[in-house]
Amino acid sequence: MATIRFSGVNKSYGSTTIVEDLNLELPDGSFTVLVGPSGCGKSTSLRMLAGLESVTSGTITIGDRDVTQLQPRDRDVAMVFQNYALYPHLTVRENIAFPLRASKTPRAEALRRADQVAESLGLGKLVGRKPKDLSGGQQQRVAIGRAIVREPSVFLFDEPLSNLDAKLRVETRTELLQIQRRLGITSVYVTHDQEEAMTLSDRMVVLRDGRIAQQGTPLEVYNTPADTFVASFVGSPKMNLLDGELAGRTFTLANGLTLDIDGITARGPITLGVRPDDLVPTAAQDGVATVTLIELLGPRAIVTISARGAELTSVVETSRLTGITEGAAVALSIRPGGAHAFDAQTHLRLTGATR
Repeated sequence: MATIRFSGVNKSYGSTTIVEDLNLELPDGSFTVLVGPSGCGKSTSLRMLAGLESVTSGTITIGDRDVTQLQPRDRDVAMVFQNYALYPHLTVRENIAFPLRASKTPRAEALRRADQVAESLGLGKLVGRKPKDLSGGQQQRVAIGRAIVREPSVFLFDEPLSNLDAKLRVETRTELLQIQRRLGITSVYVTHDQEEAMTLSDRMVVLRDGRIAQQGTPLEVYNTPADTFVASFVGSPKMNLLDGELAGRTFTLANGLTLDIDGITARGPITLGVRPDDLVPTAAQDGVATVTLIELLGPRAIVTISARGAELTSVVETSRLTGITEGAAVALSIRPGGAHAFDAQTHLRLTGATR
């Protein structure tokens, strides 16, 4: 079993706190993604788990072992880095086999296991090549293979796809997820890309300023963000956040614009959150808003709207763009159940908000 637990973990450099009171349990076999903006403590948390950073206070356990003070080699973890770190003078086979050779596994056995792993990753025909003869995606698979061949209790991934182009990134993350599902090894993955986090994880931990802002399944985090930070960070395009007053079903912005909403029992000053998919523009000559930009993305379009100085974003199916053109006047409505309410002062999600 490789359940991972962070218990009251803190990391400081002098008077600067990087990770504060991290309490987190990652179930055996889970794929957890730590996500957040630069400087939120996600990579530091991963490096503490790997043993590459010391823990200022608190404990980290893997299974039933306290690994807080153990050396990296004694933790039974394998890590895949952003820069692959392949040996340029070694072949694919030799790169994958390297951890086994370093641990004194007989050469024949190490190469046999390396060939098995290479075959499972679609690298079977490339085992004789050197890194310079591989694409970026193939190099990343070699790095993953080098981690797999060790048969560790835990996989750690530190932004492993950030050097790949968009197409390769999508292909490689699909392969990575399939590998993790097949092997069932507890995995922790760090990224600043919330789309990557949503796609890969079965548990998502959003970090901000060294603390957990929210954790849960990707859908839980997306549908019920704990505060305005999570609401704006998770989801692309980001959630529209509007300050105003709610009275009954009518939400009034400071600029006088009103929106009809349902499902929220809060009253008074609030921050209203609306996902772009839930904001519906309709062509109307007397509309109070104006379309300023349309970005076509195949089956859907991102529509930027100006409403009395407030800039809003809507996602619209291209088949429903009739009458919606740049410069056109539009009326705005919110889909049933599409409104989120946050406290205007604390920015925390209010009870009674939909979803």
